[in-house]
Amino acid sequence: MKELVELMVKALVDRPEDVEVTEVEGTHSSVIELKVAKEDIGKVIGKKGAHAQALRTIMAAAGGKRKKRYVLEIIEDRNY
Repeated sequence: MKELVELMVKALVDRPEDVEVTEVEGTHSSVIELKVAKEDIGKVIGKKGAHAQALRTIMAAAGGKRKKRYVLEIIEDRNY
């Protein structure tokens, strides 16, 4: 799942080299933490959250096959 999110987000942003995806796994669910450059955060979230919702929908569909729940957290990193 980590690789899937990374691939999709890198296609959206202007600075793909700054995309950082980490996965924190649990028994029934995993948290995907996404960090992007500060100027790219709007592109990842999208207008009215459309891009973020689309990413979450794809993750839910892929997670259903694996019988695992995935949560996407978009983290604003002030260091970029």
